[in-house]
Amino acid sequence: MTEEDVAREIVDAGIAVHRELGPGLLESAYEHCLAFELTKRGLKVERQKELPIVYQGMKLDAGYRIDLLVEESVIVELKTVDRLEPIHEAQLLSYLKLSRRHIGLLMNFNVKLLKDGLRRLVL
Repeated sequence: MTEEDVAREIVDAGIAVHRELGPGLLESAYEHCLAFELTKRGLKVERQKELPIVYQGMKLDAGYRIDLLVEESVIVELKTVDRLEPIHEAQLLSYLKLSRRHIGLLMNFNVKLLKDGLRRLVL
């Protein structure tokens, strides 16, 4: 399965979760449900994966966590905010750089339609 295939499956699973739950829950609830949905579909999912910073050759745990890492290739950053801001995209881009991954999905579940809260970023 390519990164693109994984990303499409994540979006499809996110839509399924959003249709079932709607907006208004905590981010952690969507994270649990999306991880469950993706696992049910046969994808490998890691939740709250530590993301260290390498500074001057030293690996430092600065407290960063990836919400979901799917198939060891696509990062999913979940939000439940009124609207996505540039800082949310900057956060995901930083995670992509630090992890040396190429595709990230920013998903805001606090919207009427998930497509309105979805951003796909490529590094």
